[in-house]
Amino acid sequence: MNHGHPVPLLELRHVSVTEGLSGRPLVRDVSFSLQRGHCLGIVGESGSGKSLLCRALLGLLPSGLVRSGQLHFDGRDLGRLDPAGWRELRGTGMAVILQQAMTAFDPLRPLGKQLAGTLRDTAGLSASRAREAVREALQRVGLPETVLHGYPHQLSGGMLQRCMIALTLALRPALVVADEPTSALDACHQQQVLRCLADVARDASLIFVSHDLGAVQQLADDVLVMQAGRCVEYGRAAQLFDAPRHACTRHLVRTRLALWRGFRQALGGR
Repeated sequence: MNHGHPVPLLELRHVSVTEGLSGRPLVRDVSFSLQRGHCLGIVGESGSGKSLLCRALLGLLPSGLVRSGQLHFDGRDLGRLDPAGWRELRGTGMAVILQQAMTAFDPLRPLGKQLAGTLRDTAGLSASRAREAVREALQRVGLPETVLHGYPHQLSGGMLQRCMIALTLALRPALVVADEPTSALDACHQQQVLRCLADVARDASLIFVSHDLGAVQQLADDVLVMQAGRCVEYGRAAQLFDAPRHACTRHLVRTRLALWRGFRQALGGR
């Protein structure tokens, strides 16, 4: 038994994503590990490969793209999973929270039926237990039970995002991947969603993908910085933000500080 180095929940070794026909690399040789109960922040500018890396580890790459390298999750070699194995794993083993919550819901069905139906299909709950689990999860994310009777277009983006988080809480996955979950929200809704994600991180391991370093600082234990498909820096969050080594990380930190100074000046120096 290895007492000094616990086995990580998720481990990626030399993972790459390439275009199948041209062989053009899109994600190159990325390695990291995620311990149980920890949060990994993945940051980088648009087009750096953050979302594509997450799709690779979730088995959700678009057709025409090829993944290579080793992925292990909870002791399982994900490279050996067939489509049925991936479907079984996603939901109760892994769950994803998307940037545009509206696209995750059927606009023609009440939210309560959609949420409870997903729990019945994915977790095998009875209809009554699924409804109860949804109500409990909505309470945790601060939403009233009345949203169960509403349709997606009747809710704000922040409320829909919290509905997705409520579903994730009810499914109780071991790993949650949140891909830019706050980028389409205003500042008030961003903070609501970040508080909900902090609640998620108490129950599960979390990968939080964002270009917002302020949000990442609130949640992450470790941070991985992406640039042009590569991991250019990876380490403990506090150390990385206090003493960034790579030029890309330094640029992101400087940009964050400049935005904060501009915000303070706009408020009259407060």
